[in-house]
Parts: sequence; structure tokens; C-alpha cells
Amino acid sequence: MKEKILQKLKEIEQLKNVEILFAAESGSRAWGFASPDSDYDIRFIYKHKPEYYLSLWEQTDVIEFMTEDDLDGSGWDLRKSIKLLAKSNAPLIEWLFSPIVYFQNDAFAKQMQELAVECFSPVAVLHHYLGTTKNFMEVCEMEEVKLKSYFYALRTALAGKWIIENNSFPPVAFADLLPMAPQNIQDKIIELQNIKASQDEKYLHPKEVLITDFLLETVQFNQENASKLGSGKKLNEELDLFFRGEIMK
Repeated sequence: MKEKILQKLKEIEQLKNVEILFAAESGSRAWGFASPDSDYDIRFIYKHKPEYYLSLWEQTDVIEFMTEDDLDGSGWDLRKSIKLLAKSNAPLIEWLFSPIVYFQNDAFAKQMQELAVECFSPVAVLHHYLGTTKNFMEVCEMEEVKLKSYFYALRTALAGKWIIENNSFPPVAFADLLPMAPQNIQDKIIELQNIKASQDEKYLHPKEVLITDFLLETVQFNQENASKLGSGKKLNEELDLFFRGEIMK
């Protein structure tokens, strides 16, 4: 599948006249709890020729594609990506530290990762994860639940807890977040993960009160501790220099 993905990215470069600098997997495959019919969520950063950045007029800064064989692609322009990095955008940081990388310009990826660490805003990223967890709570409390909803809620709840306890960006891989949960919760999660790995996305699972209660407790913990967190560094000059250097290469 990697070769098919790389071929599609090459097609995008030629079609859109851009250069892809970084491409990685996001979503359930990167997090480690994919179902057999899960899409490939390909996320990438690209740049245009220098003249694109000198235009007076607003231009599109996103490229998206969907193929018949479940390749779901979404890319952000370099300028958009760096501006979001300045805001400690959680999805972008997850791309940069994804355990599944399809392609990268090594020097670019290294500098983006270093800047992501420097710009990291614990409070901003916690609120992102807290909001995502809350969005899934209503469906997680129904009598039958898609396992995808449980895992999205669990991952973001544990990611928020990680930020509070470690003051750093949480691991992308769900397995690395599991130790944040009590052992009985870990055991239940592994049980559900095994079920999810053998069922399609439409499968409905009976409500797990143990999981729902843990999610509610963790949301409360994350909310109560959010005000203790700091914000990220402002690196406007450094990011400007990096941006100008990249578009002139």
C-alpha cells in the first residue's frame, strides 16, 4: 500500500505543481486501533513555487483527494502549516510525530519537529483534546456504541491527562498512552481493541459502563487542571526565517 500512496502523492505534485515535503498517516492506523475497513488517512505538507507566496490575492492552501481504494488525502500548504505550528495546532503536531511516515524531506521534518516542541502550548493542546473528548461523550453513553467512538474519546482523554502530568505533547501511538489508565481500564481497552481489529466500522458494541465512568472522571480531571497549564513560546521571527528559507530552496 505504501507504494500506491507514494504514487498518488507523485500524481498530486504533478497535477497541482507543488512539492510535497512531508507525508504521514493520521487517524486510527497511526494511533494503533484500526478496523479491517479503516481508510488510510494520508496527511501531508507541501509548498508552491515562490511566486505563489508573492500574490496579492487569496489562494487555496489545502489539497484534498479521495480514491476508490480508501486513500483519504489532505494536505496543507507550507505557509498555512507554519502559521498553525505557531498556534501549537494539535493535528499538525500529530502528523509530524506520526509513527507511520510515507515520505519526508529529512531536514524539513527535523526542523518542523524541533519548532513544534518549542512552540508547544500545553493549555491550547489540552483544550483541543478536551473538546474532542466531550464531542464523543454523548454517543459513548448510548446503549450501543461504535467502538471507534470509544477509542477516539479514550485517546483524547488520556492525551489530555498526559499533558497535565508530563507538561509535554502526548505520544501519538495509543499504546503509549495506555499506562495513564488504571490496570482494570487497560485490560478492558485491550479487550475492546481486539474486538475492533476483527469488526468493521459499523459494528455496535454494548455500552461499557466501566469505560464511560472512566471517561467522565478523566474529563472532569482534565477540566479541573486546565487552568494550571502554561502557553507556548512566541517564535514569530524564527518561524518567518524558516518559512522564507524553505520557499527559496
